[in-house]
Amino acid sequence: MSGQSALLPYRARMLRRNACLEVWPKRLGVCSACVNGMPCKDVKVDDFFLAANLDKPRDTTMSKVKSNVTLINAMKLPGLNTLGISMARIDYAPQGQNPPHTHPRATEILTVLEGSLFVGFVTSNTDNKFFSKMLNKGDVFVFPQGLIHFQFNPSYDKPAVAIAALSSQNPGAITIANAVFGSQPPIADDVLAKAFQVDKKVVDWLQAQFWENNHN
Repeated sequence: MSGQSALLPYRARMLRRNACLEVWPKRLGVCSACVNGMPCKDVKVDDFFLAANLDKPRDTTMSKVKSNVTLINAMKLPGLNTLGISMARIDYAPQGQNPPHTHPRATEILTVLEGSLFVGFVTSNTDNKFFSKMLNKGDVFVFPQGLIHFQFNPSYDKPAVAIAALSSQNPGAITIANAVFGSQPPIADDVLAKAFQVDKKVVDWLQAQFWENNHN
């Protein structure tokens, strides 16, 4: 038996164990195994389909940051589980932004469908180098996994739309301002005042704001 042939049974076992989307053998009873927090299941075609209406504009008027992120991940489309991919449509009103945030489990690749976007990311300590670019319709930009990044629509009168693909079925999102100033319970103001080198009154004011989520 060749080395490649010898690997086939092992690969098959790994697929059965990790894909968790094949039909679970009835003789084994109820499957209690979970992968990425989602249970094994008898799959149907609708586990791989979602009428997401991603061709339709999203409402950006209710967001303070004037953007709306429509994420398609394994929670919305179960067939994505274990496949290491998800996607999002992002709508930006004029002067709207997807504020500085990170994806702890994914690299993101973004393409502009309509309008223009100023985008950027910051590398990790100690360099904290800022990479930025103005993107126009059809342009593509990559945000490396875990790095703080953003998108901003500089137009005063035209909306923008982008589609992003992410290298995880559950990429996660940590919006920096929300996490730092909107945590529950709040981080002590003397900690944040020292970290940001500002007066405590500034921190108290920021913590008193309503930090909303622009992800849907």
